[in-house]
Amino acid sequence: MNSHQAAEATRAVTRDWARGYESQHHEYTLELSAAEGRIPPELHGTLYRNGPGLLDVAGVPVHHPFDGDGMVAAVHFEAGRAHYRNRMVRTAAYLAEQRAGRPLFRGVFGTQLPGGLLTNAFNLRLKNIANTGVLAWGERLLALWEAAEPHRLDPTTLETLGLDRLDGLLGEGEPFAAHYHIDPACALDGGQPALVNFGMRVGLNTTLTLFEFGPDFDLRRHHAYQLDGFAFLHDMAITPNYVLFIQNPIRYDPLPYAFGLQSAAQGLRSLPDAPSTIIVIPRQPGVGRVRSFRAPNGFVWHHVNAYEDRDDLVIDSIWYDSYVGISPETDFRTINVTTLPPGRLARTRINLRTGSLERRFLGERCCEFPTLHPAAVGRPYRYAYLCAGDAPSGNAHLQAIWKVDLTTGAEQLWSAGPRGFVGEPIFVPRPDGPTSEDSGWLLVMVYDAARHESDLVILDAQQLHAGPVARLPLGHHLPHGLHGTFRQAVSR
Repeated sequence: MNSHQAAEATRAVTRDWARGYESQHHEYTLELSAAEGRIPPELHGTLYRNGPGLLDVAGVPVHHPFDGDGMVAAVHFEAGRAHYRNRMVRTAAYLAEQRAGRPLFRGVFGTQLPGGLLTNAFNLRLKNIANTGVLAWGERLLALWEAAEPHRLDPTTLETLGLDRLDGLLGEGEPFAAHYHIDPACALDGGQPALVNFGMRVGLNTTLTLFEFGPDFDLRRHHAYQLDGFAFLHDMAITPNYVLFIQNPIRYDPLPYAFGLQSAAQGLRSLPDAPSTIIVIPRQPGVGRVRSFRAPNGFVWHHVNAYEDRDDLVIDSIWYDSYVGISPETDFRTINVTTLPPGRLARTRINLRTGSLERRFLGERCCEFPTLHPAAVGRPYRYAYLCAGDAPSGNAHLQAIWKVDLTTGAEQLWSAGPRGFVGEPIFVPRPDGPTSEDSGWLLVMVYDAARHESDLVILDAQQLHAGPVARLPLGHHLPHGLHGTFRQAVSR
């Protein structure tokens, strides 16, 4: 393939990918049938998935998909059958704009109001779009957006029940992050599962608040810390005794946002000569101290997992060379991602006794949206599953699911290419099968540009190369999503 053919192939993939970011204005309730394979009869429970459902407001496009209003989709599995529904999260801002028939809010990641400076200057109201994560814990189902409170949904109908301030724990507008983690057997709580999450308020310095809840959403631990300077944190990792964050070397200039020249996130800039900082916080308040460790420069959105190894803490993450934003002049739908730095899987080992730190990359394949067996969270583990590019190196759109054996280095790859694009895989353990760490299924939402429709694909986590166990067409497209979860109990 010559350079002209390669460039045209890249443009074709970009056009295919961009169609997956068309708005989905319809809400469906339907039974899914397998077009390939069959649904495992022992697969019981509910898959929930969140992401931007509307990429425009009354025909005015958003500047960045992260500014799109949230849509939650659910697939309920029982006795070899699957039932699907999708619903917009009816936030106050979404309802107000639907009534007005026009945009009323600026977006954090680039969306401005029509009308120029006079309309946007000093208009600092945040629009809680509830589009990033979804949490099924206790009796609650919450749609999450990390800059404000969650919205509570009915777990069966997905009806929006309103803001949920967690029984008064959260104040008005107080953030509850979209990237929680679940400790499968918390030693601090006698081996019960524990939900660990955080909230962050930024300014000249950053206030970081940690929350831990028992299985009934009862608050077990709650403490706040001050971090020096501005912190941009999307995810964390946990071990039995610690919470770990990577503070990216980022500078923030809020003045262009305040004066209406650009959005809030467009004021973020990487500091190429500054180190990253790994922050280690004891999970039990008052036991131990918060410690910081200098790490190589780079940028991290997501972590795979972390664990304790005698004197060491090990954290596996997706590292980029730098943060890449979208300027006011750029249309995200036309960006050539092959020119951008790829995210690569890397392991960082910190010795708590000596303070030494070492980071090494575990592969060159671009990847994102990692997952693992839920029982391995915070523990030494063997297998990681990630969205990935088809090619072994270089940046690309995510069209494959990549399994990495972190013990042997062995890999498996399942590709939805050439015209399919994958979302975050969700690992579901087999309820009555072998107890090996990779015994289970991966549930993956796949957008097929050839049909402009999405499929739910079920993969055997042990044998990705065997292809889908089942492929369930939705009959419509679901815009590229962000994060999801699986609840073992069936909601119908």
